[in-house]
Amino acid sequence: MSDLSEIKFNTMDGGLSALEDYAGEVLLVVNVASQCGLTPQYAGLQELYSDLHGEGFSVLGFPANNFGGQEPGTDEEIAQFCETNYHVTFPVFSKISVLGDDQHPLYQSLTSSMPTAPGKDEMRDRFRGFGMTPTEDPDILWNFEKFVIGRDGHVAARFAPAVTPDDPELRAVIDAELAKR
Repeated sequence: MSDLSEIKFNTMDGGLSALEDYAGEVLLVVNVASQCGLTPQYAGLQELYSDLHGEGFSVLGFPANNFGGQEPGTDEEIAQFCETNYHVTFPVFSKISVLGDDQHPLYQSLTSSMPTAPGKDEMRDRFRGFGMTPTEDPDILWNFEKFVIGRDGHVAARFAPAVTPDDPELRAVIDAELAKR
């Protein structure tokens, strides 16, 4: 596996984890937030995880408060929110920063490995229409941006935040990576 696999991050219970803990699995890494218009994607992420977990697939959620203060909670509050509202059983890790000077090394590596995602320009135009100044590539645009990591530990694809977990293109990439042995 690549150096990406060795980057450490905190679990909700205060432990340490890394992508190497999921070696041989296909991963969907998502920066999540509990007070975002895209928060209902948690349901689709859970459904995807439930459907494919037995085939060597995991969703890894990374709460981040980088966009509009939409993840203000503590790790405990975030865990409770996920369990109560979306019955999340996939791993959700300790809150990190996915953007800026304090960007977590995992997201530094992910964004440099795959600097852009289709569909981000349309979202940027919508943000500008609301008087917002969106980020530019390779930065994360908003909550719920997605990275697919193949069994080999390399980034296979990146998807814009508005791409839902049931999107056929996202599912096709995941299925193709699961088919590789």
